Amino acid sequence: MKKRKKILFFDSTLRDGSHAISHQLKASQIKQYCKYADDSGLHTIIVGHGNGLSASSLQVGLSALSDTEMIVTARKNLKATKLGVFLIPGFGTIKDDLAPAIDQGVDLVCVASHCTEANVTRQHIEYVRKRGKAAYGVLMMQHMASAERLSEEAHKMQDYGALGVILMDSAGASHPEMVSERVGLLVKNLDCQVGFHAHNNLGLAIANSYSAIKAGATIIDGTVRGFGAGAGNCQIEVLAGLLYKIGVKTGLDLYKLMDVGDEVVTKLSEKSQGVSSISLISGITGVFSGFSKHVEKAAKRFGVDPRDIFMELGKRKMVAGQEDYIVDVAMYLAQKKTGQKDSYQIESLS
Repeated sequence: MKKRKKILFFDSTLRDGSHAISHQLKASQIKQYCKYADDSGLHTIIVGHGNGLSASSLQVGLSALSDTEMIVTARKNLKATKLGVFLIPGFGTIKDDLAPAIDQGVDLVCVASHCTEANVTRQHIEYVRKRGKAAYGVLMMQHMASAERLSEEAHKMQDYGALGVILMDSAGASHPEMVSERVGLLVKNLDCQVGFHAHNNLGLAIANSYSAIKAGATIIDGTVRGFGAGAGNCQIEVLAGLLYKIGVKTGLDLYKLMDVGDEVVTKLSEKSQGVSSISLISGITGVFSGFSKHVEKAAKRFGVDPRDIFMELGKRKMVAGQEDYIVDVAMYLAQKKTGQKDSYQIESLS
């Protein structure tokens, strides 16, 4: 591998990992995690609801803590590592969410949109930059657009002032060749940094992140122990171990990251992270990993196979933020199963 710029590691354990425990992170857990991880060489620790600022809701899941409680707790316990938050325009606003978050000490904001809708991030990225903070664009569900379209959308974010653009494999539906092509094109066409955020639904999070680095990515967004939605994310300490083994300097303290995993993350959830049948079907169908718990709940309620729900959601190209459709699809499949002739759409409106 040729000499490259230093890789920045964004740690989303306290954001994406929130999905894995239905957004029930406690202040004591955030405090302990930040204290353990602060001097491990991570560039940024991102904290918050799994869907970002102001996403706590009945639709995608109520958070145990407010955004402010999470930000303030993390801020008090981070000295060497930057504090980041995640924002999807539509959930969060500048006045009610971004401005207070920056006032409370946030250093960096990841502003995300669906992979073909970068234009909705303009005001938010520009605002963060005007406040003197780092802004990074995130293109979610990157598998749903071509490499050329992703490059066009990433250009918009760069023009708005983003310091980098991160491709998010929200459904864990990518493979190494796909990642290499897309990241490589962005690296070729952009002046800002390019990053990658993987999910492990097809068991490829490490391979895809490594492919991204080989293609020129200088930001890797992952989680300790792979703690995240679906089958989890790129396990930072595993990737760090791989890079160490092949002689790539990362600045990460591998032992400290292992300790964070052993002493903190393993206690966040009794359920071990792995590629379950549900995660696998999410990756195959290209459906947002964060849908898993909602799909399992709807499947149980309507007596249908959760894999069939994912298949149907994949056919309809559902994206994050459309959780309401999960119930409609489950109802449709239940009616189809019992041979009912009434339209599920009509039923859902009654």
